Amino acid sequence: MEALLCRSIGDPTVPIADPSSPLTISLSHPVPDLQSPTSVRVRVRATSLNYANYLQILGKYQEKPPLPFVPGSDYSGVVDVVGSSVSRFRPGDRVCSFASLGSFAEFIVADEKDLFLVPDGCDLVAAGALPVAFGTSHVALVHRAGLSPGKVLLVLGAAGGVGLSAVQIGKVCGAIVIAVARGAEKVRFLESLGIDHVVDLNTGSIIENVKKFLKTRNLKGVDVLYDPVGGKPMKDSMKLLNWGAHILVIGFASGEVPVIPANIALVKNWTIHGLYWGSYKIHRPNVLEDSTNELLSWLAKGLITINISHAYNLSQANLAFSAIKERKVIGKVMIVFDDSTGARSKL
Repeated sequence: MEALLCRSIGDPTVPIADPSSPLTISLSHPVPDLQSPTSVRVRVRATSLNYANYLQILGKYQEKPPLPFVPGSDYSGVVDVVGSSVSRFRPGDRVCSFASLGSFAEFIVADEKDLFLVPDGCDLVAAGALPVAFGTSHVALVHRAGLSPGKVLLVLGAAGGVGLSAVQIGKVCGAIVIAVARGAEKVRFLESLGIDHVVDLNTGSIIENVKKFLKTRNLKGVDVLYDPVGGKPMKDSMKLLNWGAHILVIGFASGEVPVIPANIALVKNWTIHGLYWGSYKIHRPNVLEDSTNELLSWLAKGLITINISHAYNLSQANLAFSAIKERKVIGKVMIVFDDSTGARSKL
């Protein structure tokens, strides 16, 4: 089968044909075997690129798998074969899931308990972009921060994968959503979603812009801060937080880890949540299951939409990583395989 291999630590935006690229395309990678009677092999239709995948190949992510490895995380596809004890799926079913590694390949094997049926009417490629980005925001906002109607949510990096999911989930929860992005194109897209207020970092200060908006709504401040960026935007945003606010630490796309002063957190009774979504698979898998099922239900009902900004085939993976590195993305970047899905029978 075709698979993308990371053979060394390095810059994944280097053209794959270049000898210095850490990536290579294998055309004869072994098709994975079923690992147990409850295993399911999926022919991958689409797999999502997340910022974590980029950092992992650079060697800057907290999890460092041994080389060589097949990168990847969330994906969608069609069931190819199933184990003898599988009861929930059959060949031909449309599914999505997430893995610690391995989805940048034509086939992947998962246990049936880790797979989710994609509802009828939902685009299969879009479903491959849902678990990690939307799952991160759903667990953060709903499970951790308890976002409720009328609360003020401020989302940094709002045009990226997790940011765009956060503003949509915020609206589903009935919150007043303020989105922060950079550039007129991203601002226009966010405004088209019906976001309450959008701040363009290219044209002004977060602090003054948000304060002006809050004043027009007779609001005191921000109740929940969602931060996948860090750096100066996070530092400025802390000046807008209400007493009792929740701070959701999602990531550091700016490259600068913010310092949250403990003395101010004490005086203002802030709650600071570190959110490493992947660790829930180990410690609270039921939370991820419930979260993903609810998100798929919302997707089927049209309450959330998944914007695929860029789509590439596997041999163009360096271009996909470049889109993330250069901040060109509004929503998600996908690797898409051709739609040849020859279903096979139960083993």
